[in-house]
Amino acid sequence: MDPFIEAEKQSGHNVKRACELLGVSRTAFYARRSGVPGLRAVRDAELAARITEVPARSRGSYGAPRVHAQLQRDGQRCGRRRVARLMRVLGLAGRYQGRRQQTTIPDPSAGARPDLIVRDFAPDAAGLDTRWCGDITYIATGEGWLYLATVIDIASRRVVGWATADHLRTDLVAEALRQACARRRPTGSVIFHSDRGCQYTSAAYSTLAGRLGVRLSVGRTGQCWDNALAESFFATLKGELLDEQPSPTRSAACSAIFEFIESWYNLHRLHSSLGYRSPADYEAAAAA
Repeated sequence: MDPFIEAEKQSGHNVKRACELLGVSRTAFYARRSGVPGLRAVRDAELAARITEVPARSRGSYGAPRVHAQLQRDGQRCGRRRVARLMRVLGLAGRYQGRRQQTTIPDPSAGARPDLIVRDFAPDAAGLDTRWCGDITYIATGEGWLYLATVIDIASRRVVGWATADHLRTDLVAEALRQACARRRPTGSVIFHSDRGCQYTSAAYSTLAGRLGVRLSVGRTGQCWDNALAESFFATLKGELLDEQPSPTRSAACSAIFEFIESWYNLHRLHSSLGYRSPADYEAAAAA
């Protein structure tokens, strides 16, 4: 008989009762005492090694839900809470973005336009290239502000058009819309939804949209949720790409944005609203 067990019996101690009170199994108790790791510990070590690979592939941006989804795609069977626990042990966490600076400057003299989206940003509400949305954000550089305008397909979350400039004139948003139409070549009427910024409500932008066959839609003044998808993309961009130190030049910032959107976000980044698929995967499935 194991001398430890014999000593426990002679001293009147009950290992079974002690394990019950502490909420551990006797198998785990004896495995720990013997120095041999249990199956759970071995599996945790294997899973932890897999988990550390995901942040490197996701630019260190994924939190537990997306790390779990990526592991599932890689064939790893595990629970989300287990992944969250191991990430805490490993000191890993997703990136989060704080509050944005306001860039929307409404034009009180602009004509009224309808809200054709009404906060319906569900991916399957319509097909591809039927509903787009976009917005403008600012990016700090060593040379001053760089402004980014986007056009996003609501169905697939893909950034289908974008433009950068050192100004907030209508030319910026016009270039993003022209790029989106040139890339996607929508066969039918497409809605473009934005906030009530003066760039989007200008006569020049309205003329361009009419020429491209785009119907304009706007949310209410001061209601960020009316353009939540565009706001969400900017939070992702700033949280996953941009750090506290600004790019030295506007050109460097443009290159980083290009690589983020075209090589990572559109092709590989997993979206919970798409069932943890990337925009490219979602569009491929839709085409099939």
